Amino acid sequence: MGEELKLLGAWGSSFSRRVEIVLKIKGVEYEYLEEDVFQNKSDLLLQYNPVHKKVPVLVHNGKPIAESLVILEYIDETWKDNPILPRDPYERAMARFWAKFLDEKCRPALWKSYTSVGPEREKAHEEAQELLSTLEGELEGKKFFGGETVGFLDIVANFVGYWAGVLQEAVGVDVLTEEKFPALCKWAEGFQNCPVIRENLPPRDRLVAFFKTKREMMTGFYKN
Repeated sequence: MGEELKLLGAWGSSFSRRVEIVLKIKGVEYEYLEEDVFQNKSDLLLQYNPVHKKVPVLVHNGKPIAESLVILEYIDETWKDNPILPRDPYERAMARFWAKFLDEKCRPALWKSYTSVGPEREKAHEEAQELLSTLEGELEGKKFFGGETVGFLDIVANFVGYWAGVLQEAVGVDVLTEEKFPALCKWAEGFQNCPVIRENLPPRDRLVAFFKTKREMMTGFYKN
């Protein structure tokens, strides 16, 4: 039976890249459609994700699935080869728990720490590093979050594993450092060096330039 699979994404989105990585791990063929999420969202995106109007959206045989965590689980359940979630129910529940921690706590705090200006910056850095300390403790003694190979939680943590370093370079702020977070930094290096990860990350130079521009726009806004 022929299957139609489309992914609506954005080149610099860590959420979109999560989905691309899992599809590549599974060996699933798909059509990729790039979205201009900042200035010109397509009618297709608005049709398939009318609630959030965001990427990624996976369209499987005409049926859209939105939100990256939901999409990852859908892919894992639909294509059984090379599973990314643990088979053990408890371990699977814990992976979901930490995924929520990453998306609802770590990611927003990290983003704020890199984009804050003025008196808010120091407070934002402290909050981000406190959350990273919790993540450091969960990872300590492991090669990857799930053990010896990249799995669901590593892919969800891609913002920490790649985008955080890019943002640090772009804005000149050190939040995730080897001195404070040796386990996370070692994990990030191993994560980026995995072929399936390395081949599906956005070009670093382009991403740095993008975030530098965004940072300059925000700094100019606060100065006015």
